[in-house]
Amino acid sequence: MISASALSLLYPAAGLPGYPQEAFLDDLLKEAERDIRECLDGGAACVQVDFTEGRLALKLDPSAELLKSFISLNNRVLDRFTSAEARKIGVHTCPGGDRDSTHSADVDYSALLPLLFELNVGRFYIQLASEPDHKRVLAQIRELLRPGQTVFVGVIDPINPVVETPEQVRDRVLEAAQFIPIESLGTTDDCGFSPFADDTSTSRDTAFAKIRNRVEGTALASIALKV
Repeated sequence: MISASALSLLYPAAGLPGYPQEAFLDDLLKEAERDIRECLDGGAACVQVDFTEGRLALKLDPSAELLKSFISLNNRVLDRFTSAEARKIGVHTCPGGDRDSTHSADVDYSALLPLLFELNVGRFYIQLASEPDHKRVLAQIRELLRPGQTVFVGVIDPINPVVETPEQVRDRVLEAAQFIPIESLGTTDDCGFSPFADDTSTSRDTAFAKIRNRVEGTALASIALKV
């Protein structure tokens, strides 16, 4: 689902007659809670919140005040859930990837991650395959990860037309396992499979081959890690 912080930007700067911003935010938070709760009540194993604007916020405002306001707003939604429910809620971060183009890949993760991990969720889906320095990012995640949380690291780069082999995926998982406890480690894809636009640059065959090799490569890593 789209984060409350992203949807909050829909409110016009000039305001709306008879509908103050605080009233709009109250309604927005109620609806965001309802969206997540309906998924959980429907039996969803987890609910992933798209927080792509997190990294972009730092590009727009390097002081991080905008990002802090986004974190605070999203936590106003997340604080409505029990700790058991929060473990089933995750947040996704990336620098964008629609139409093979990023909006904030030039923003260093080191500025984002400490604030990102202030979100009261149990799962983090972190773009990593396309990052230039995996180990530096993983080392920072290790310091920020709290007990009971799970990190899903990106091991597939959808924007790269080359299909990763299962062995490449395995090696990326094994690298991540040097920093993150196995019981707290999962795999995911980076963004770029074009969820918001009809982007034909990545064919269906390529997309499914990448996903298949992520599954197979993760299985190979499980064997190597004896889990």
